[in-house]
Amino acid sequence: MMASWLWGVTGLAVVAGSWRVASAPRPCLRWLVFMLVHLLYRLRFRGRHQIPPYGPAIVVCNHVSFMDALVVGGASPRPLRFLMDKPIFDSPWLNWLFRLVGAIPVDADRRDPGSVRHALDEVSRALRQGEVVMVFPEGRLSPDGEVHPFRRGLELILARDGVPVVPAGLAGLWGSWTSNHGGKALSSPPRRFRARVALFFGEPIQPGEASRRNIEARVRALKAEADGWADGEQRRA
Repeated sequence: MMASWLWGVTGLAVVAGSWRVASAPRPCLRWLVFMLVHLLYRLRFRGRHQIPPYGPAIVVCNHVSFMDALVVGGASPRPLRFLMDKPIFDSPWLNWLFRLVGAIPVDADRRDPGSVRHALDEVSRALRQGEVVMVFPEGRLSPDGEVHPFRRGLELILARDGVPVVPAGLAGLWGSWTSNHGGKALSSPPRRFRARVALFFGEPIQPGEASRRNIEARVRALKAEADGWADGEQRRA
Protein backbone atom coordinates (compact mmCIF):
# COMPACT_ATOMS: atom_id res chain seq x y z
CA MET A 1 0.00 0.00 0.00
CA MET A 2 2.74 2.45 0.96
CA ALA A 3 4.69 1.56 -2.18
CA SER A 4 1.65 2.50 -4.24
CA TRP A 5 1.34 5.74 -2.28
CA LEU A 6 4.99 6.61 -2.87
CA TRP A 7 4.81 6.01 -6.61
CA GLY A 8 1.46 7.77 -6.69
CA VAL A 9 2.93 10.93 -5.16
CA THR A 10 5.82 10.77 -7.61
CA GLY A 11 3.44 10.31 -10.52
CA LEU A 12 1.23 13.20 -9.45
CA ALA A 13 4.26 15.45 -9.10
CA VAL A 14 5.44 14.57 -12.60
CA VAL A 15 1.98 15.07 -14.10
CA ALA A 16 1.49 18.36 -12.26
CA GLY A 17 4.73 19.70 -13.68
CA SER A 18 4.55 18.09 -17.11
CA TRP A 19 3.77 21.36 -18.90
CA ARG A 20 7.21 22.63 -17.87
CA VAL A 21 9.02 19.33 -18.39
CA ALA A 22 8.79 19.50 -22.17
CA SER A 23 10.99 22.60 -22.41
CA ALA A 24 13.41 22.00 -19.51
CA PRO A 25 13.11 18.40 -18.25
CA ARG A 26 16.01 18.06 -15.83
CA PRO A 27 15.71 21.44 -14.03
CA CYS A 28 11.96 20.99 -13.74
CA LEU A 29 12.17 17.44 -12.44
CA ARG A 30 14.87 18.51 -9.99
CA TRP A 31 12.42 21.05 -8.55
CA LEU A 32 9.69 18.42 -8.33
CA VAL A 33 12.05 16.00 -6.59
CA PHE A 34 13.08 18.74 -4.15
CA MET A 35 9.42 19.18 -3.17
CA LEU A 36 8.85 15.43 -2.94
CA VAL A 37 11.77 14.65 -0.63
CA HIS A 38 10.73 17.47 1.70
CA LEU A 39 7.30 15.84 1.95
CA LEU A 40 8.81 12.43 2.72
CA TYR A 41 11.61 13.41 5.13
CA ARG A 42 12.78 16.00 7.63
CA LEU A 43 15.99 17.08 5.97
CA ARG A 44 19.19 18.85 6.83
CA PHE A 45 21.53 19.80 4.00
CA ARG A 46 25.00 21.22 4.60
CA GLY A 47 27.49 22.46 2.03
CA ARG A 48 25.27 22.56 -1.04
CA HIS A 49 27.37 25.51 -2.22
CA GLN A 50 30.33 23.14 -2.57
CA ILE A 51 28.87 21.99 -5.89
CA PRO A 52 30.40 24.44 -8.39
CA PRO A 53 27.85 26.95 -9.78
CA TYR A 54 29.05 26.20 -13.31
CA GLY A 55 31.44 23.89 -15.11
CA PRO A 56 31.95 20.12 -14.85
CA ALA A 57 32.14 18.22 -11.59
CA ILE A 58 31.56 14.76 -10.14
CA VAL A 59 29.53 14.25 -6.94
CA VAL A 60 30.35 11.07 -4.99
CA CYS A 61 28.16 9.75 -2.15
CA ASN A 62 27.66 6.63 -0.04
CA HIS A 63 24.73 4.41 -1.02
CA VAL A 64 22.25 3.51 1.71
CA SER A 65 18.82 3.16 0.07
CA PHE A 66 16.82 3.40 -3.12
CA MET A 67 15.83 6.93 -2.09
CA ASP A 68 19.42 8.23 -2.10
CA ALA A 69 19.24 9.55 -5.66
CA LEU A 70 16.07 11.51 -4.89
CA VAL A 71 17.60 13.09 -1.78
CA VAL A 72 20.90 14.00 -3.46
CA GLY A 73 19.15 15.18 -6.62
CA GLY A 74 16.74 17.29 -4.60
CA ALA A 75 19.58 18.85 -2.58
CA SER A 76 21.78 19.74 -5.53
CA PRO A 77 21.57 23.35 -6.76
CA ARG A 78 22.26 22.02 -10.26
CA PRO A 79 20.75 19.15 -12.27
CA LEU A 80 22.71 15.90 -11.94
CA ARG A 81 23.44 13.16 -14.46
CA PHE A 82 23.17 9.95 -12.44
CA LEU A 83 25.24 6.86 -13.19
CA MET A 84 22.68 4.06 -12.77
CA ASP A 85 22.77 0.26 -12.71
CA LYS A 86 21.61 -0.93 -16.13
CA PRO A 87 18.94 -3.43 -14.96
CA ILE A 88 17.19 -0.61 -13.09
CA PHE A 89 17.60 1.78 -16.03
CA ASP A 90 15.98 -0.82 -18.31
CA SER A 91 12.86 -1.07 -16.13
CA PRO A 92 9.92 -1.14 -18.59
CA TRP A 93 7.85 1.19 -16.40
CA LEU A 94 10.50 3.80 -15.60
CA ASN A 95 12.95 3.72 -18.52
CA TRP A 96 11.23 6.70 -20.15
CA LEU A 97 11.73 8.78 -16.99
CA PHE A 98 15.38 7.78 -16.60
CA ARG A 99 16.00 8.77 -20.21
CA LEU A 100 14.18 12.06 -19.70
CA VAL A 101 16.39 13.05 -16.76
CA GLY A 102 19.57 11.97 -18.56
CA ALA A 103 20.56 9.00 -16.38
CA ILE A 104 23.60 7.06 -17.63
CA PRO A 105 23.22 3.25 -17.51
CA VAL A 106 26.20 1.06 -16.59
CA ASP A 107 26.60 -2.66 -15.95
CA ALA A 108 27.89 -2.44 -12.37
CA ASP A 109 28.95 -6.12 -12.37
CA ARG A 110 30.80 -5.72 -15.69
CA ARG A 111 28.92 -8.55 -17.38
CA ASP A 112 28.89 -6.42 -20.53
CA PRO A 113 32.23 -4.66 -21.21
CA GLY A 114 30.59 -2.69 -24.01
CA SER A 115 28.13 -1.20 -21.53
CA VAL A 116 30.99 -0.02 -19.31
CA ARG A 117 32.81 1.63 -22.23
CA HIS A 118 29.60 3.30 -23.39
CA ALA A 119 28.92 4.61 -19.87
CA LEU A 120 32.45 6.01 -19.56
CA ASP A 121 32.09 7.72 -22.94
CA GLU A 122 28.76 9.22 -21.88
CA VAL A 123 30.22 10.46 -18.59
CA SER A 124 33.09 12.10 -20.48
CA ARG A 125 30.65 13.70 -22.92
CA ALA A 126 28.52 15.09 -20.08
CA LEU A 127 31.56 16.53 -18.30
CA ARG A 128 32.88 18.11 -21.50
CA GLN A 129 29.52 19.83 -21.81
CA GLY A 130 29.94 21.28 -18.31
CA GLU A 131 27.44 19.03 -16.53
CA VAL A 132 27.57 17.48 -13.06
CA VAL A 133 27.70 13.68 -12.85
CA MET A 134 26.56 11.80 -9.73
CA VAL A 135 28.23 8.50 -8.78
CA PHE A 136 27.56 5.95 -6.02
CA PRO A 137 30.97 4.21 -6.21
CA GLU A 138 30.12 1.35 -3.83
CA GLY A 139 28.13 -0.04 -6.76
CA ARG A 140 25.36 -1.45 -4.56
CA LEU A 141 23.18 -0.66 -1.57
CA SER A 142 25.01 -0.96 1.74
CA PRO A 143 24.18 -4.28 3.47
CA ASP A 144 24.72 -2.82 6.95
CA GLY A 145 24.40 0.96 6.69
CA GLU A 146 28.17 1.52 6.64
CA VAL A 147 30.35 2.79 3.79
CA HIS A 148 31.89 -0.10 1.85
CA PRO A 149 35.01 -0.05 -0.35
CA PHE A 150 34.63 1.97 -3.52
CA ARG A 151 34.86 0.00 -6.75
CA ARG A 152 37.59 0.60 -9.28
CA GLY A 153 35.14 2.04 -11.79
CA LEU A 154 35.61 5.40 -10.07
CA GLU A 155 39.31 5.27 -10.97
CA LEU A 156 38.42 4.71 -14.62
CA ILE A 157 36.34 7.89 -14.59
CA LEU A 158 39.03 9.90 -12.80
CA ALA A 159 41.72 8.71 -15.22
CA ARG A 160 39.70 9.94 -18.20
CA ASP A 161 38.26 13.14 -16.80
CA GLY A 162 40.22 15.53 -14.60
CA VAL A 163 37.44 17.52 -12.93
CA PRO A 164 36.69 18.51 -9.31
CA VAL A 165 35.11 15.79 -7.17
CA VAL A 166 32.58 16.83 -4.51
CA PRO A 167 32.34 14.22 -1.70
CA ALA A 168 29.06 13.77 0.17
CA GLY A 169 27.93 11.80 3.22
CA LEU A 170 24.31 10.68 3.63
CA ALA A 171 22.74 9.47 6.89
CA GLY A 172 19.29 8.71 8.27
CA LEU A 173 17.95 6.40 5.56
CA TRP A 174 19.38 3.19 7.02
CA GLY A 175 16.48 1.42 8.69
CA SER A 176 13.97 2.59 6.11
CA TRP A 177 12.05 0.13 3.94
CA THR A 178 14.09 1.28 0.93
CA SER A 179 17.34 0.11 2.60
CA ASN A 180 18.62 -3.43 3.23
CA HIS A 181 17.92 -3.13 6.97
CA GLY A 182 16.14 -6.28 8.17
CA GLY A 183 16.22 -7.91 4.73
CA LYS A 184 16.18 -7.02 1.07
CA ALA A 185 15.14 -3.44 0.31
CA LEU A 186 11.43 -2.95 -0.48
CA SER A 187 10.61 -6.44 0.86
CA SER A 188 8.80 -5.17 3.97
CA PRO A 189 6.31 -2.37 4.70
CA PRO A 190 7.57 1.07 5.82
CA ARG A 191 8.65 1.25 9.46
CA ARG A 192 9.36 4.96 9.79
CA PHE A 193 7.66 8.08 8.55
CA ARG A 194 9.16 11.55 8.12
CA ALA A 195 12.60 10.29 9.17
CA ARG A 196 15.35 12.81 9.86
CA VAL A 197 17.88 12.66 7.03
CA ALA A 198 21.20 14.51 6.79
CA LEU A 199 23.27 15.10 3.65
CA PHE A 200 26.62 16.84 4.08
CA PHE A 201 28.74 17.96 1.12
CA GLY A 202 32.48 18.54 1.50
CA GLU A 203 34.94 20.82 -0.24
CA PRO A 204 35.72 19.83 -3.84
CA ILE A 205 38.77 17.60 -4.28
CA GLN A 206 40.90 18.87 -7.13
CA PRO A 207 41.98 16.46 -9.91
CA GLY A 208 45.56 16.08 -8.65
CA GLU A 209 44.34 14.88 -5.24
CA ALA A 210 41.27 12.91 -6.33
CA SER A 211 42.36 9.31 -5.75
CA ARG A 212 39.84 6.59 -4.98
CA ARG A 213 41.19 6.16 -1.43
CA ASN A 214 41.21 9.89 -0.73
CA ILE A 215 37.65 10.33 -1.95
CA GLU A 216 36.46 7.29 0.03
CA ALA A 217 38.07 8.65 3.21
CA ARG A 218 36.35 12.01 2.73
CA VAL A 219 32.97 10.38 2.15
CA ARG A 220 33.41 8.24 5.29
CA ALA A 221 34.23 11.33 7.36
CA LEU A 222 31.23 13.26 6.03
CA LYS A 223 28.94 10.30 6.59
CA ALA A 224 30.14 10.08 10.21
CA GLU A 225 29.34 13.78 10.71
CA ALA A 226 25.91 13.32 9.14
CA ASP A 227 25.30 10.27 11.35
CA GLY A 228 26.08 12.34 14.43
CA TRP A 229 23.45 14.91 13.51
CA ALA A 230 20.77 12.42 12.43
CA ASP A 231 21.28 10.12 15.43
CA GLY A 232 21.21 13.02 17.88
CA GLU A 233 18.06 14.44 16.35
CA GLN A 234 16.36 11.04 16.39
CA ARG A 235 17.18 10.56 20.09
CA ARG A 236 15.59 13.93 20.86
CA ALA A 237 12.55 13.22 18.66
